[in-house]
Amino acid sequence: MREFSVPATAGVPAGSNLTDMVYDNARSHPDAVSFSRRTDSGWDEVTAARFAAEVTDVAGGLVAAGIEPGDRVALMSRTRYEWTLFDYAIWAAGAVTVPVYETSSPEQVRWILADSGAVAAVLETAEHGRTLDGVRADLPALGQVWQIDRGAVHTLRGLGAGRHGEEISRRRAALGADDVATIIYTSGTTGRPKGCVLTHRNLLAEVRGILPGLHRLFNPDAATLLFLPLAHVFARAIQCGAVYSRCRLGYTADARGLAADLRTFRPTFLLAVPHVFNRVYNTARQTAYRDGHGGLFDRAERVAIAYSQALDTGGPSPRLRLRHRFFDALVYRKLRTALGGRCRQAISGGAPLGTRLAHFYRGIGVTVYEGYGLTETTAGACVNLDGATRIGSVGRPVPGVSVRLADDGEVWLAGDIVFPGYWNNDAATAGSLLDGWFRTGDLGELDSEGFLTITGRIKELIVTAGGKNVAPAVLEDRLRAHPLISQAMVVGDGRPYVACLVTLDEDFLPDWLTAHGMAADTPLADLRDHDGLRSEIQAAVDRANEAVSRAESIRRFGVLAADFTLEAGELTPSLKLRRNVIADHRAADIAALYPAR
Repeated sequence: MREFSVPATAGVPAGSNLTDMVYDNARSHPDAVSFSRRTDSGWDEVTAARFAAEVTDVAGGLVAAGIEPGDRVALMSRTRYEWTLFDYAIWAAGAVTVPVYETSSPEQVRWILADSGAVAAVLETAEHGRTLDGVRADLPALGQVWQIDRGAVHTLRGLGAGRHGEEISRRRAALGADDVATIIYTSGTTGRPKGCVLTHRNLLAEVRGILPGLHRLFNPDAATLLFLPLAHVFARAIQCGAVYSRCRLGYTADARGLAADLRTFRPTFLLAVPHVFNRVYNTARQTAYRDGHGGLFDRAERVAIAYSQALDTGGPSPRLRLRHRFFDALVYRKLRTALGGRCRQAISGGAPLGTRLAHFYRGIGVTVYEGYGLTETTAGACVNLDGATRIGSVGRPVPGVSVRLADDGEVWLAGDIVFPGYWNNDAATAGSLLDGWFRTGDLGELDSEGFLTITGRIKELIVTAGGKNVAPAVLEDRLRAHPLISQAMVVGDGRPYVACLVTLDEDFLPDWLTAHGMAADTPLADLRDHDGLRSEIQAAVDRANEAVSRAESIRRFGVLAADFTLEAGELTPSLKLRRNVIADHRAADIAALYPAR
């Protein structure tokens, strides 16, 4: 058993809560711009003083509507300013926020609101209202429902303006660090979502532990554009960190307008899941090839990776520095411009980024800090920080966190960021928490300097008929790095060998088809057995197999006619594979990978 701890650098006083930072900012820097809202005419700036006033008024409206301390209020919306406003207003009223993904099915909405006992709900759209209407008969505790697109903020501010300030002050004063702040329902790769209870202490410990090591990202001169769902703990922790550090937050929920918003908002750093970083890279490469500059891009990529690798091994040679400067003028600067021109750092979480892609981004001048954590650990438990980065790892424990590797390689975590338990589920809590340690279910390696590397997940381990344990993540991550591949799922449990299902990237595919003399709109179903396509995928499989032993390598693969989707329940909202659902939906495709002998 191996263990590594990092002492806490800042404690969380018993009487503190997440709303303190809102009113502290309003007092100390009232005119500082805290948020930027996208409007038809540009970005609307919200100062710290204006935000505090709006939080107070909306919280007063919730009080006037009958919300009591400890009540659960559901919040179902895309990423937008009003999400943050309602989150802090719910806290200021002494209540508990229950996020709901805006893509959730009626059954998921019914379960989350029923299990949490939500007494009110804030929805974004009429469509969300129709989803709720379909299950409301099963929610006897649910009272009022407000819709953002129908003036929820205006309505509640009208109810609360100037009427309940003293009551809000009283409730805030009574709110302590160990009171429940939120119940986040895990997206659930298997089974019904569990409600993770997070306290004000959990989120404050996360923010105060990480921010000193990421000061170049989180500071009053910084700005970031949020586009990941705030229902996910990753974006939620960033939200709290930005408010705490007075970093300006912008919002966009429309992926189609992301490129334009990046150019006008000009963030200094970004946060994203690996899928987004892969997509940015693949789009840049695709554009270069379409414009006849594919060879130039490939050379620039090799130099960027070599330059980044050299930073870890004594520094780049004069010749490499010269080549890097050359490609910076021709290629790298354009890539940074696509991110707004000021972005020099990013945070990646949710899944492994991949060593090659991490070196590529650092080589072009955008350092991506990989981290690791779960909803149960309030997002990041380990993070690569300024001056303490090791590409390929998820970093060292944040201050105040301890990491332990059990005898079977499972990662255990302890510290103030670890949740107190699951809502209404004592059995699940008892199975996950042991003497203050959270058993993550993830497998890892921990070096002598405390850098953690995640190698797989216990529940995802494949055991072949020959008894070989295979962690699919390393193979899948390498396959997804190929621009033609959207998703990959390794199979082989109880089978004679490892195989894989592959889906194609529909954005990249048309250019590949055109380059190979085929119509850009050729149906996917007509390509599954195309020799050229299979040869390209086989090359990606061969590269992935280089990371594992022969017994763990992919022997056969199948190309699917359609991608995995959220709507079909095959992906979680954070784009993780729901393996049991995919295995059920694609049972015939899996069976075809193991022909009868």
